[in-house]
Amino acid sequence: MNIQNAQKIVDNWIKEYGVRYFDELTNMAILTEEVGEVARIISRRYGEQSEKESDKNKDLGQELSDVLFVVFCIANQTDIDLEKAFKNNLITKTKRDHNRHHNNKKLK
Repeated sequence: MNIQNAQKIVDNWIKEYGVRYFDELTNMAILTEEVGEVARIISRRYGEQSEKESDKNKDLGQELSDVLFVVFCIANQTDIDLEKAFKNNLITKTKRDHNRHHNNKKLK
């Protein structure tokens, strides 16, 4: 599955099951909530916070997938081709950072 295909799948799902997209501000709030759930798992499972019993069965993959779903929703409703945007982003990062990280003494 490529990014364009994933965006189309989400669009079809919204039309069939979701009735319509939430407005952009609502989706931004939902995205923030979903990213918070990812942060909670990572901080407790991989960071220094202790993991609560109620969090031990949380699926990081599922939470990351929730983030992607909302990102695809926002892209769809704002007419963004994420596949094109992502490819352009990689070109920009490569031009800007092609030596930056290799020269970073903190990463050695």
